[in-house]
Amino acid sequence: MYEKNLAAPCGIYCGACRSYLLLKKDILEERGYKQGCKGCRIRNKNCAFIKKECALIRKNEIEFCYECDTFPCSNLKRIDELYSKRYGVSLVKNLKRLQEVGFEQWIQEKEKLYQCPDCGGEICVHDAECFDCGNKLNPNLK
Repeated sequence: MYEKNLAAPCGIYCGACRSYLLLKKDILEERGYKQGCKGCRIRNKNCAFIKKECALIRKNEIEFCYECDTFPCSNLKRIDELYSKRYGVSLVKNLKRLQEVGFEQWIQEKEKLYQCPDCGGEICVHDAECFDCGNKLNPNLK
């Protein structure tokens, strides 16, 4: 059973996030960072993107943005565009896939996608790098 904390309401897969991986691998100082993250859901009101602007998520009335009548809203479209341009990841597509296949399968797909083909380690979507062996790659841009 997977922890839902690795799937943000907006469709970000936290398991490939820089802040999450830095904390998980205990390499914050080594990489020059002061704080990491345990996942978007744990961050609660400190959600960087959607939650502070969405009453439904703030009040726990929906678990994922795809459950909303206005999906995708303008806030989600904005972050989706940013992630698409910078990292080759569409949060809207992530959410549609999550809705289609369910949480367990979606998480397994993301773990596989962000697994380094060289060492089996974890790839950071933000740095396009395996945080275990240093291999430089973005699996979203294959």
